[in-house]
Amino acid sequence: MSKNSTNSFISLIVGLIIGGILGVLFAPDKGNNTRDRLTFRLNKYKRKLEDLLDEIIDEKDSIDSEAKTQSKKVVNNAKTKAEKLIKDVDGILSKIKEN
Repeated sequence: MSKNSTNSFISLIVGLIIGGILGVLFAPDKGNNTRDRLTFRLNKYKRKLEDLLDEIIDEKDSIDSEAKTQSKKVVNNAKTKAEKLIKDVDGILSKIKEN
């Protein structure tokens, strides 16, 4: 996710929560019922956000693992090419010394 989409998503979630709270507070119901519903809904949102956070962390770990794998491939490829170049240079130096 880009920074703008993350900020937009967070703003949306915060707006939904605030809107839900205001809607519940102004609902024509007893205070105890309203507070109980509000507590229930906030706990529900909290669990959803925790699940989302866990999912994001898992995705990040997966991306990190993939990036490490790709970087190892690049390093190994560069090492192989460098070793080949060293052998070629040694061969050229040997030919120069022979002449």
